[in-house]
This record gives sequence, structure tokens and C-alpha cells, in this order.
Amino acid sequence: MNKAWMIGALALIGTPILATAEAAQMERTEASADAQAYIISPQDGEVVGKTFKVKFGLNGMGVAPAGVDVKHTGHHHLLIDKDELPAMNKPMGGDVIHFGGGQTETMVTLEPGEHTLQLILGDKNHVPHDPAVVSKKITITVKGD
Repeated sequence: MNKAWMIGALALIGTPILATAEAAQMERTEASADAQAYIISPQDGEVVGKTFKVKFGLNGMGVAPAGVDVKHTGHHHLLIDKDELPAMNKPMGGDVIHFGGGQTETMVTLEPGEHTLQLILGDKNHVPHDPAVVSKKITITVKGD
């Protein structure tokens, strides 16, 4: 096989990989100045069963499914037991729970013990807004059976 052809083919194969890596660094969408995400329930300090409902709240912006490009809208992402927020300049990954359909509540099942919950709004591409719209982190206790 011709070495020049192989090098050319490898160069072409590498191009999409580089383009994908560059695309991972995305421009952030502007958030409304008064935007505020919050957890309606459970309340901070509440004791809940293993499976419980989490209700999301949002003021100053609208909720829209992922992919919808409307100014000052986004969709929720739930962080469970996270010490740090996700990267601000790329789409949030599998370490957060995505609600790309525009959902405003969910059922969660956790092991007994203390857990933290926090919301962060993502834009049409799952990238946090600028500035990030993040709820207060709450602590709950999941009781055993």
C-alpha cells in the first residue's frame, strides 16, 4: 500500500476528531439578569423515602426543550451529590441528569443516607448559561425501608 495514501487517509480521519474536540468548547448563551433556579421540593433538610419527587423551579427565564433556540430559555439538569459544578463552556455530560424535554419534575431513587441536590439550567446545547443559572444546593436524608 502507498505510504503517502495512508498518511493522507490518517490525516482525513483525524480532522473530524479535532473538529469535534474544538466544538466541545462552545459559546455560552446569555441568561436573563434576574434568572433564578430553585428546588421546590423536597425542602432543604427534609427526610424522604428511597423514591421521591423532585420539583424544579425557575424565575426570570422560560423552560424549553433542548434544541429550541429561544432567547432566555433553557432546560434543567439535576446534580446529585456533586461537589463541583460542570464545566461552563461545554455541554454537560453523563454525570448530570438531563431534562432535555423541558421537564419540570422527576422521580429519583437514592440509597439511604445524606445526599445533595442542585439544579443548573442548560441552553439548547446543554451548555450552562452566562452567567450560570444555578440553584442553591440542598441536603436531604433518604430513610431506609
